[in-house]
Amino acid sequence: MGRKRDYVYHSYTRTMCPECMELIDGKIVYDDSGAYILRRCPVHGESLELLEEDANWHIHKGDYDKPGTASTCQTKVDKGCPYDCGLCPSHDQHTCIGLMEITRRCDMSCPTCFAEAGKGRDLDIETIGRMMDFYMESEDGKAEILQISGGEPTMHPEILKVIAMAKGKGFKYVMLNTNGLRLADDEEFAKALGTFKGGFEVYLQFDGLDDGIYRKMRGRPMLDVKKRAIANLGRYGVPTTLVCTVDKGINDSGIGQLLLYGMEEKYVRGVNFQPVAYFGRYSGERNRMTLSGVLKRIEEQTGGLLKMSDFMPLPCDVERVALTYLFKENGSFIPITRGKDMSQYRNLIGNTFVFTLEDTIKTLKDEDATFGLSDCCDLLVDIKRHIPKGFIFKSRENKMKFVDENTFRISVSSFVDAWNFDMKSIQKDCVHVITPDLRRMPFSAFNMVHRGRYDGYYL
Repeated sequence: MGRKRDYVYHSYTRTMCPECMELIDGKIVYDDSGAYILRRCPVHGESLELLEEDANWHIHKGDYDKPGTASTCQTKVDKGCPYDCGLCPSHDQHTCIGLMEITRRCDMSCPTCFAEAGKGRDLDIETIGRMMDFYMESEDGKAEILQISGGEPTMHPEILKVIAMAKGKGFKYVMLNTNGLRLADDEEFAKALGTFKGGFEVYLQFDGLDDGIYRKMRGRPMLDVKKRAIANLGRYGVPTTLVCTVDKGINDSGIGQLLLYGMEEKYVRGVNFQPVAYFGRYSGERNRMTLSGVLKRIEEQTGGLLKMSDFMPLPCDVERVALTYLFKENGSFIPITRGKDMSQYRNLIGNTFVFTLEDTIKTLKDEDATFGLSDCCDLLVDIKRHIPKGFIFKSRENKMKFVDENTFRISVSSFVDAWNFDMKSIQKDCVHVITPDLRRMPFSAFNMVHRGRYDGYYL
């Protein structure tokens, strides 16, 4: 495509030169090979970057878009996005997921680490508590998902106290992001996590089912570690989501196999795919994997079990997140979205990453519960069909067990770096880093331009 004008000009955007990091004008264009960002820097010339492998996905994801949720601001507009984080008044979405890095220490040194973690220190428990309170207050007391991350958060000497504190402060969901090393070798730790019943799960780094993948992406064989971690978590009923960083040419051919493996594991609740973003420690050749590229591979590699059309852009961030839900039927998982135009329900779906469907089922008390959807909705009919008779009379523990064993969630979260930067994507980002100086910064913006200013808190 390049300098030829054999593309369709889709829309204007404000983008960034990846060489000098200056904001410049750009075009979103597409042809048969995908959707791209085309820009010209006065200093570094014209450049082209893949935005989506499937142009049709990019064109139609806006069908799911809706107004964002208002949120408090901590900064003002000065230098322009992404330099004024955060949040500044230009940001168009509240915090769906608040991510807190409680340590920079890590027991690995992954070549793909966005945080360049390894050395550093832990945040003290008082600072962590203030960060949690700030996050809750900034969301008017209704903060939803807290991800406890790092570094490797299980290395924090007070990690169990941190999780208990988060649960006590009223977050709807608490997630622990981990590489699984401690979980594999410390069964007592997994047992302790099993006491946090309801609204807690482990986000387990899991890149594939071949140690060759781990050698390239994590610097060492890890498959046995991952499987032992999953076994220990399952032993104590801890819901787990597998989190796969997708690097084109390394593990994208194993996406389907990974999904099928996850569906067979009793307490694996879902898989989240994250295409590699080009910030942090990553120094390999840029070979862009996109959200729609992941969806295409899912369809190609699952033998008809899943299709691209089973996925919907998440209304709170249509630019960068897609997901689907599956119910188990006669031993097989069936996408609840299949054959439905989910865009017609976008105004009935909150600006949230909270797993409302699952949570509603767990707390179901009324046979006529609508799951937040209209009674005339054919989606509602399908959902009710999967709920067993007498379900409302079961204990909460048994409801949770049913959900853990009979539903499955697949999501794709892509990130913005200096090469694929477009203004709408960054301003709709709903995953925000909660910083020690009490700001909220879009995850991608934090890792592109702001991370260095916080090194002092961890050194």
